[in-house]
Amino acid sequence: MILFKGMRRVKTQLKTPVDLVLIRYSTAATNTSHDANGSPTTSQVLQLPLVSQPAGDSTSAPMSKLKSQHLPENHTSWMPSPYTAPGKTFSQYKKLSKFRLTSLVVITTAGGYAMAPAAFDPASFVMCTLGTGLVSAAANAINQYHEVPFDSQMSRTKNRVLVTGQMTPLHAVTFAVVSATAGLSMLYFGTNGLTAALGAGNLFLYTTIYTPLKRISIVNTWIGSVVGAIPPLMGWAGCAGTLDAGAMILAGILYAWQFPHFNALSWNLRPDYSRAGYRMMAVTNPGLCRRTALRYSVAIAGLSVMAPLLDVTNYWFALETLPLNAYFAYLAYKFHEKSDSGTSRKLFRFSLIHLPALMLLFLANKKEWFFGKSASDEKKKESSYLAIKQSASSLGNVLPVAVAEEGPR
Repeated sequence: MILFKGMRRVKTQLKTPVDLVLIRYSTAATNTSHDANGSPTTSQVLQLPLVSQPAGDSTSAPMSKLKSQHLPENHTSWMPSPYTAPGKTFSQYKKLSKFRLTSLVVITTAGGYAMAPAAFDPASFVMCTLGTGLVSAAANAINQYHEVPFDSQMSRTKNRVLVTGQMTPLHAVTFAVVSATAGLSMLYFGTNGLTAALGAGNLFLYTTIYTPLKRISIVNTWIGSVVGAIPPLMGWAGCAGTLDAGAMILAGILYAWQFPHFNALSWNLRPDYSRAGYRMMAVTNPGLCRRTALRYSVAIAGLSVMAPLLDVTNYWFALETLPLNAYFAYLAYKFHEKSDSGTSRKLFRFSLIHLPALMLLFLANKKEWFFGKSASDEKKKESSYLAIKQSASSLGNVLPVAVAEEGPR
């Protein structure tokens, strides 16, 4: 090719695609590392001689010249997918079961057990909490099994063990089946049939209804709140064997707490949920998301006032929970008025403090503790005592009259 530069004739040479590829690997590729003193050092990694094509042959490069060049070796250590990292199995099980979420479920179950009007039995308490934890782990494993294609599209979930191939789907399903079977067996044989039925129903509700509904309708949030409200019922039933109004107060508070907690969490995750195709209030109806968080935070305060009226706690409980619930409602109001990452993050973080604090206040203000017998046994004993007392009183009223009638003749 000939270019004109002023009055001079300059002959240049056009590079072929192969030349450009070789230039890429010959332009002083360096690697920066650090020596023992921590100072950066630069080492030459690759220098290839530049091969130019003759001026008359600019169509294609001979394959022999391309093969003669030593391209850089790839030193990346690739791991097959799926793979099993040695010594990481227990850690993978913790991630598969969503250990922190399962721990919260166990805590609410223990709270329900402790608040039940019955004597504390260590054996049934361990079986109830451990069985509930295993059922929760099984539900979370099945949930992750179904959502692998969608979790891979979200920044928050793209590193889960099934998405990254650290565990095979068959391994995850096997873990879920074993955990569910062991957990339900503990609940049935260690506590009672009612607790096991609640656990089985919650497992079905979470895996079969809630999980697929997340991609269909925003109703999934209400279904998920029901799932979160059942663990305290399981604890109550595991201790007392029945459910009464007090159990419904605990379940109602857990049900209402889910909305400000999850709505605040989902607000900052809207791009992720939208990308994965999840139908969340924060994505499809932001106004409803804000209103729902505020309404249910106020409902928690109302349910806390009802607790002493139903003999679940003493009246100090309503007074002590007032500032806690008022501040929770205040943060929900701020989120309602100005929804941004700051207000949503504050509401979410305080929700993690609010629930444990509320459960501790429940325990500290429990109406009555039963260390020997259950509440029903105590009531039967009290009614029997009253019946004996009444019969003795009536006998005392009758005997003097009979003696008087048979007096001196």
